[in-house]
Amino acid sequence: MKKWLAVISGLLLIGLVLTGCGNSADSKDSKSKETSALQEIKDRGKLKVAVFGDLSPYGYVDGEGKHQGYDIYLAKRLAKDLLGSEDKIEYVTVNAEERVDALKSNKVDVVLANFTKTPDREKVVDFADPYMKVAIGVVSPKNTAITKVKDLDGKRLIVTKGTTAETYFTKEHPDVNLEKYESKSQQFQALIDGRAEALADDNSYLYAWVKENPDFEVGIKEVGEVSTINPAVKKGNKELLNWVNDELKTLSAEGFFEKAYEETLAPFFGADIEAKDIIVTND
Repeated sequence: MKKWLAVISGLLLIGLVLTGCGNSADSKDSKSKETSALQEIKDRGKLKVAVFGDLSPYGYVDGEGKHQGYDIYLAKRLAKDLLGSEDKIEYVTVNAEERVDALKSNKVDVVLANFTKTPDREKVVDFADPYMKVAIGVVSPKNTAITKVKDLDGKRLIVTKGTTAETYFTKEHPDVNLEKYESKSQQFQALIDGRAEALADDNSYLYAWVKENPDFEVGIKEVGEVSTINPAVKKGNKELLNWVNDELKTLSAEGFFEKAYEETLAPFFGADIEAKDIIVTND
């Protein structure tokens, strides 16, 4: 009997040791995964960034098929500082609804697609510090300008699916009839075609759009609260998040965002808008 007890005790001891080793291995593996995000990007040799392809002047494709805009300007600098060259970047064109899924499915490392930080979105992605500020604006034809939100009751208002404008008007103004589109280019064309009385989206690029479309005006410059535009990474990717935040602080200190504004946004906005109205620095 004593021999059997000794054997059983020995087996239990071995089991505990093996379990401890297993937990230790799992812990090391978990730690390795947690700290390997940047190395994975370096090994790949490209930073994968989600951007818009039809949102001038923030993220768009020019006549030569090249990505341009304020978000692109920032994306290139991130690639340069992480990988040594602004060319080591892979652009993944998305629409507003695809931004979260692009991170969840590991299609991209970072989203730089005019991504407004909201409480609901914070539940599914990790936002870095802001680099722009924005509010919802409403644009309409000059000859039938919409200047008050109450003027929209019972009327058709164009929004892009997955945007803060869609969320805001759905929750706060249910009497407004929303016409929902998949992309920025589709929504603006719908407004030009007269398929609705007005269009709601981030005021920061509505200002630029009316410069190119002088028959329209931003009759309502600000609806709801002022929000921020932030880079986003996959939920839980703390290593990359911390790197992006450190990078934003470095860029702010050197005046990068003011330079980015002058080169990419100022030509579209003209004298009506100043850099301080759009950019956010992280000192």
